[in-house]
Amino acid sequence: MNLILAVKLYITKMAEESGPGMKVLLMDKQTTSIVSMVYTQSEILQKEVYLFERLDSRSSDEPMKHLKCIVFVRPTKENVSLLSNELRNPRYGMYYIYFTNIIPKEDIKTLAECDEIEVVREVQEFYGDYLAISPHLFSLNIIGSGSYANKLVWDPIHLMRTVQGIIGVLLSLKKSPLIRYEESSDMCKRLADKVWEVMSKEEKLFNHRQPEGPPLLLILDRRSDCFTPLLTQWTYQAMVHELLGISNNRVNMSHVPDISKELSEVVLSSEHDEFYADNMYLNYGEIGQTMKGLMEEFQKKAKSHQKVESIADMKQFIENYPHFKKMSGTVTKHVNIIGELASTVSRRNLLEISEVEQEIACQDQHYQHLQRVRALVQKVSNTDAVRLVMLYALKYQDHSNSDITGLVDALKKKGVSHQSYEMVYRVLEYALRQGEATNTNIVNQKSVVKITKRIFKDLKGVENVYTQHSPVLKDILEDLLKGRLRESNYPFLVASESNSSMNRRGQDIIVFIVGGTTYEESLTVHMLNKNYPGFRLVLGGTTVHNSTSFLEELNICTQGMHLRPQRYK
Repeated sequence: MNLILAVKLYITKMAEESGPGMKVLLMDKQTTSIVSMVYTQSEILQKEVYLFERLDSRSSDEPMKHLKCIVFVRPTKENVSLLSNELRNPRYGMYYIYFTNIIPKEDIKTLAECDEIEVVREVQEFYGDYLAISPHLFSLNIIGSGSYANKLVWDPIHLMRTVQGIIGVLLSLKKSPLIRYEESSDMCKRLADKVWEVMSKEEKLFNHRQPEGPPLLLILDRRSDCFTPLLTQWTYQAMVHELLGISNNRVNMSHVPDISKELSEVVLSSEHDEFYADNMYLNYGEIGQTMKGLMEEFQKKAKSHQKVESIADMKQFIENYPHFKKMSGTVTKHVNIIGELASTVSRRNLLEISEVEQEIACQDQHYQHLQRVRALVQKVSNTDAVRLVMLYALKYQDHSNSDITGLVDALKKKGVSHQSYEMVYRVLEYALRQGEATNTNIVNQKSVVKITKRIFKDLKGVENVYTQHSPVLKDILEDLLKGRLRESNYPFLVASESNSSMNRRGQDIIVFIVGGTTYEESLTVHMLNKNYPGFRLVLGGTTVHNSTSFLEELNICTQGMHLRPQRYK
């Protein structure tokens, strides 16, 4: 189950089906992102695609009848309307139309009626309706999937988009799964019902042979683990997202002092950057070491390139130059990223903050944790102070000596805005609760171990710290893979002939987290795929969160919620 490969195959097929000749690729805003995640512009140029246009913002009305037009858009009413206008007055010689998902027959009929001069050669459904971030991770780029109306419910537009995204994943991977969902979440149940409804209605599309036993779609709720997206991250990919932000594989570096124009936005893609692919899951200390090795290798090659003394040397230099230039770009990019990470860690005192975060996550020492959070609140930034208090509140809200109110008062005295300190109470109301007891999955209580630090002396100032927290998802998936996941907590949507089918080796599992997943959870799935070779896991979410986007999600979803600070001491 390789999500990137599935989307790439669709795009390759589009280019091949239109035959030889110059082509234009006509997309919408979302498919532009979908394509750019898996293909570089130079790779698409090799398929004779020389022009890229947006259906919703045409750059020119000039006819170009010599070009074939590949249309790759989502099957929305707006796109059907724009495409109808395009076909009434076609700019290109031929049109090959591909929708990213199931399109109603009446919309096809509308397009056929507008194609009066018969320029359309092909209309197909190619199900690349999601952002393939890595072979095992996908996102739908939705922030704020629900809204509060006496309880948390789906935003109807986001529900429809989420159903379409999951259907796209299932059809592109050719999977017809059983569905399980988190019983304590109404939003998970609603999503499961809607996905099943589409699968039942489009039975022919889901008529896939399942020689290794039925695949599984497991739908979970972010609200069962609000801890993970609030933690400081220390593996390369997750750390870049937490401290700099990754959007559609791009990192905005324009705020970095003295950054060159070409490095103001850089691309981090495991498909096109070998160093990133090899190191994205390494921790902060290890990444420093491997960066040092890459720089030493580059310096050796740069020295050898200086010795161009003969025709043979010149020939070798020209042959090696593209690789040399690519390596030069890789070194420059990652040195700048790692330099900015180091600067941010130092400026925000993140080593000390993270030590306390991890202790709260993995130990049970209320008094010591309360004292450390109180002390840190006074000396760190407002943003980090609020995160620390939120983590303390999630862990100790039911403790007899809990002092959430005292810590919120400390935030007020520090000058933290009302909207910011209110997030402490918002996250407690947002987190899934069973009766009046906090969901026991919020913090991984199994990892009651002391913090360990390993200092890498080869590279000054780089430590490997605080990565022993494991998300709730790890426990859920390990229970699932061992056949121990309780059906009372994670029921099947439709009763299956026998749950023993779930224990057969070779099982394909698609996990989807309503409210967003994280890169720490992506690492968990990556490791489980390595450690359980008989299973193949794919992870997706409405978005991929860092702490900033999670707070945005929290803010949107809890608007109108009646906050009850008096419930928390």
